[in-house]
Amino acid sequence: MSSERPLKVLVYSDDRTTRESVRLALGKRPAADLPELEYVECATEPAVIKTMDKGGIDLAILDGEAVPAGGMGIARQLKDEIFQCPPVLVITGRPQDAWLATWSRAEGAVSHPIDPIKLAEVTADLLRQRVAGLPATTA
Repeated sequence: MSSERPLKVLVYSDDRTTRESVRLALGKRPAADLPELEYVECATEPAVIKTMDKGGIDLAILDGEAVPAGGMGIARQLKDEIFQCPPVLVITGRPQDAWLATWSRAEGAVSHPIDPIKLAEVTADLLRQRVAGLPATTA
Protein backbone atom coordinates (compact mmCIF):
# COMPACT_ATOMS: atom_id res chain seq x y z
CA MET A 1 0.00 0.00 0.00
CA SER A 2 2.85 2.40 0.74
CA SER A 3 3.47 3.26 -2.93
CA GLU A 4 -0.02 4.70 -3.36
CA ARG A 5 -0.98 8.36 -3.36
CA PRO A 6 -0.67 10.19 -0.05
CA LEU A 7 -3.77 10.13 2.14
CA LYS A 8 -5.17 13.60 2.84
CA VAL A 9 -5.98 14.31 6.46
CA LEU A 10 -7.81 17.48 7.44
CA VAL A 11 -6.83 18.74 10.92
CA TYR A 12 -9.14 21.33 12.48
CA SER A 13 -8.54 23.34 15.63
CA ASP A 14 -8.55 27.02 16.44
CA ASP A 15 -5.40 26.28 18.48
CA ARG A 16 -2.22 26.05 16.40
CA THR A 17 -0.53 23.91 19.07
CA THR A 18 -3.32 21.32 18.92
CA ARG A 19 -2.96 21.05 15.14
CA GLU A 20 0.79 20.70 15.60
CA SER A 21 0.30 18.01 18.28
CA VAL A 22 -1.82 15.97 15.87
CA ARG A 23 0.74 16.27 13.07
CA LEU A 24 3.62 15.37 15.37
CA ALA A 25 1.74 12.42 16.88
CA LEU A 26 0.92 10.94 13.47
CA GLY A 27 4.09 11.86 11.62
CA LYS A 28 4.42 11.00 7.94
CA ARG A 29 2.52 7.74 8.36
CA PRO A 30 0.66 6.36 11.39
CA ALA A 31 1.37 2.74 10.39
CA ALA A 32 3.87 1.05 8.10
CA ASP A 33 1.16 -0.51 5.91
CA LEU A 34 -0.41 2.85 5.03
CA PRO A 35 0.65 5.46 2.46
CA GLU A 36 2.16 8.71 3.68
CA LEU A 37 -0.11 11.42 5.00
CA GLU A 38 -0.63 14.87 3.55
CA TYR A 39 -2.08 17.36 6.03
CA VAL A 40 -4.58 20.11 5.34
CA GLU A 41 -4.87 22.43 8.34
CA CYS A 42 -7.95 24.50 9.08
CA ALA A 43 -8.39 27.01 11.90
CA THR A 44 -12.01 28.02 11.23
CA GLU A 45 -15.34 26.29 10.58
CA PRO A 46 -15.82 27.95 7.15
CA ALA A 47 -12.40 26.66 6.08
CA VAL A 48 -13.35 23.11 7.13
CA ILE A 49 -16.66 23.22 5.25
CA LYS A 50 -15.04 24.67 2.11
CA THR A 51 -12.22 22.10 2.15
CA MET A 52 -14.55 19.17 2.77
CA ASP A 53 -16.93 20.34 0.04
CA LYS A 54 -14.05 20.27 -2.47
CA GLY A 55 -13.54 16.56 -1.73
CA GLY A 56 -10.34 14.56 -1.72
CA ILE A 57 -10.08 14.30 2.07
CA ASP A 58 -9.57 10.77 3.43
CA LEU A 59 -9.99 11.57 7.14
CA ALA A 60 -11.05 14.62 9.14
CA ILE A 61 -9.63 15.11 12.63
CA LEU A 62 -11.67 17.74 14.47
CA ASP A 63 -10.95 19.35 17.82
CA GLY A 64 -14.09 19.10 19.93
CA GLU A 65 -12.80 21.90 22.16
CA ALA A 66 -12.29 24.43 19.35
CA VAL A 67 -14.09 27.77 19.61
CA PRO A 68 -16.35 29.26 18.47
CA ALA A 69 -17.29 26.14 16.48
CA GLY A 70 -16.51 22.83 18.16
CA GLY A 71 -15.49 19.78 16.23
CA MET A 72 -18.47 17.72 17.34
CA GLY A 73 -20.99 20.12 15.86
CA ILE A 74 -18.96 20.36 12.67
CA ALA A 75 -18.72 16.56 12.49
CA ARG A 76 -22.49 16.21 12.71
CA GLN A 77 -22.97 18.88 10.05
CA LEU A 78 -20.49 17.15 7.71
CA LYS A 79 -22.22 13.80 8.17
CA ASP A 80 -25.60 15.42 7.43
CA GLU A 81 -24.48 17.39 4.39
CA ILE A 82 -21.77 15.43 2.56
CA PHE A 83 -22.72 12.33 0.60
CA GLN A 84 -20.35 9.50 1.53
CA CYS A 85 -18.55 11.73 4.00
CA PRO A 86 -15.06 10.49 4.83
CA PRO A 87 -14.47 9.20 8.35
CA VAL A 88 -14.25 11.73 11.16
CA LEU A 89 -12.18 11.50 14.32
CA VAL A 90 -13.07 13.90 17.14
CA ILE A 91 -10.70 14.99 19.89
CA THR A 92 -12.80 15.32 23.04
CA GLY A 93 -12.06 17.35 26.14
CA ARG A 94 -11.93 14.27 28.36
CA PRO A 95 -12.44 10.50 27.97
CA GLN A 96 -15.92 10.72 29.53
CA ASP A 97 -17.04 12.84 26.54
CA ALA A 98 -16.70 9.96 24.06
CA TRP A 99 -20.52 9.63 24.04
CA LEU A 100 -20.69 13.13 22.55
CA ALA A 101 -18.48 11.99 19.70
CA THR A 102 -21.01 9.21 19.09
CA TRP A 103 -23.78 11.83 18.96
CA SER A 104 -21.75 13.74 16.37
CA ARG A 105 -21.58 10.53 14.27
CA ALA A 106 -17.78 10.56 14.33
CA GLU A 107 -16.27 7.14 13.68
CA GLY A 108 -13.43 7.68 16.14
CA ALA A 109 -12.59 9.63 19.28
CA VAL A 110 -9.54 10.35 21.39
CA SER A 111 -9.27 12.78 24.26
CA HIS A 112 -7.06 15.66 25.29
CA PRO A 113 -4.24 15.54 26.15
CA ILE A 114 -3.42 13.79 22.90
CA ASP A 115 -1.88 10.36 23.39
CA PRO A 116 0.26 9.80 20.26
CA ILE A 117 -0.08 6.02 20.40
CA LYS A 118 -3.88 6.06 20.77
CA LEU A 119 -4.25 8.74 18.07
CA ALA A 120 -2.06 6.75 15.66
CA GLU A 121 -4.02 3.53 16.34
CA VAL A 122 -7.45 5.08 15.79
CA THR A 123 -6.25 7.04 12.75
CA ALA A 124 -4.64 3.96 11.19
CA ASP A 125 -7.80 1.87 11.71
CA LEU A 126 -10.01 4.51 10.09
CA LEU A 127 -7.61 5.01 7.17
CA ARG A 128 -7.26 1.25 6.57
CA GLN A 129 -11.03 0.99 6.27
CA ARG A 130 -11.06 4.00 3.93
CA VAL A 131 -8.31 2.55 1.70
CA ALA A 132 -10.08 -0.83 1.61
CA GLY A 133 -13.34 0.89 0.63
CA LEU A 134 -15.14 -0.33 3.74
CA PRO A 135 -17.51 1.81 5.78
CA ALA A 136 -15.76 3.13 8.86
CA THR A 137 -16.98 1.66 12.13
CA THR A 138 -17.46 3.64 15.29
CA ALA A 139 -14.45 3.38 17.58
